[in-house]
Amino acid sequence: MEKMTEVYILGGFLGSGKTTLLKEIIRQENEAGRKAAILLNELGSVSVDTARLGQDVPFKELLGGCICCTIQDKVEVQLHSLLSEHEPDAIYIETTGAAHPVEVLDGIMSPLIAKKLNYRGIITVVDLLRFRERNELSPQLRQLLVEQVQHADFILLNKQDLVSELEVGQLVYSIQAINPMAKSLLTTQAKVSLSSLRNMEMKKKSAHSQLDVHSHLHLQAIVHSFKKSIDQTSFEEWLRGLPDTVYRMKGYVSFTNSELPYLFQYSYGMPIYMNELIKMPLNLVIIGEDLNEEEIRCQLAELEENSIL
Repeated sequence: MEKMTEVYILGGFLGSGKTTLLKEIIRQENEAGRKAAILLNELGSVSVDTARLGQDVPFKELLGGCICCTIQDKVEVQLHSLLSEHEPDAIYIETTGAAHPVEVLDGIMSPLIAKKLNYRGIITVVDLLRFRERNELSPQLRQLLVEQVQHADFILLNKQDLVSELEVGQLVYSIQAINPMAKSLLTTQAKVSLSSLRNMEMKKKSAHSQLDVHSHLHLQAIVHSFKKSIDQTSFEEWLRGLPDTVYRMKGYVSFTNSELPYLFQYSYGMPIYMNELIKMPLNLVIIGEDLNEEEIRCQLAELEENSIL
């Protein structure tokens, strides 16, 4: 079976401590004998964090734009390079402070390499000082802060040493009210054990433990591989029946009425089809929240079974 590389997204607002966390994670990965790689995204044309990460860590940079919008087309190339050149056990993607979690996940889950990636979740670093003063931010930035917390699987409540004990309690209460299902940890200098991050993801996949709050999933990425062409009309009926929590889909779909596959994209209920000129791997990536993965896979398998060439 082909090796799958774990993928973690490191999110959080500007100056929250993401790079400090990344350095700590890489140190612990090295001590554990695992090979970790980094995909670093900066809004500017020059990275200021590269030198801080050391010379021995495989990394690629995405400069001059945000991974979730202006440079999505470059993400696949850089991830493919990391996978083929280094075969890492894990890739950590440090996003810009302006990145939206849904868009980032959409950017990295290319149907061409999705089968090689084991998406593990979003680790969000919250600057408690910034969060305390969030009402001084513009409405747009305030909303971004909330959504970064809302979609997290693991939240580091960082810079606790700079906030009073009373304020810490109030801030923790506010953040957990936004996202009660994520594991939250108070930190100074983003100190966290690697095992905490990895074990959190393993627990989150347990669907049977009544005491395990992490069985409630946040953003998910489901990768389905079609074995043959399907009926387009039946596929579109399936699309109309999807829940509102399916945010994105993209991939290559082969229909029974065409020799070559289509590049298919779906965003918040709107499907787009584009003709491809060559055969492509028939992988479909589905991104959403609180999705019933087993049910979706069964529905797609049924589409294939019922399609007549």
